[in-house]
Amino acid sequence: MTQTKRAIFAVILGLCTGQSAISQDIATASESTTELPQEAVDPLAPRDATETNLNDFLWLNRPIIVFADTAADPRFQEQMALLEERSGPLLDRDAVIIFDTDPDAGSAIRTELRPRGFALVVLTKDGAVGFRSPSPRDVREITRRIDNFSIRQEELRTGG
Repeated sequence: MTQTKRAIFAVILGLCTGQSAISQDIATASESTTELPQEAVDPLAPRDATETNLNDFLWLNRPIIVFADTAADPRFQEQMALLEERSGPLLDRDAVIIFDTDPDAGSAIRTELRPRGFALVVLTKDGAVGFRSPSPRDVREITRRIDNFSIRQEELRTGG
């Protein structure tokens, strides 16, 4: 796991647990993220939905979006831990992870997908909803469902 990814997960977990000892990691993560060229940014580093546009991923990536009403939601914490635990298969499937834990921010992604409380939403490369789940899912289940998407089936047939 890269230093940037560790720092971002530390920030998220720190927000969830209310720890303030990670302020140094936050500063390090923000400094290293702004200094990295675009190509070097970890593709599976969680992205905040308020700063993300789904159109940026059309035909390139499969967004995995984790919604919760607060970062302290145990389901949110569990889902983020599950995604971090086995990130390799997600990377192989061109996944990007997006999170939204602030309903009051009114992100365009939340407005478009309309989650209620916790929700896991996986989009296809063409921007359609591949599947939704009201509870956390492990990476094995997520990748099996992605592998059943028609675009993924075509990628497997053509080798690209």
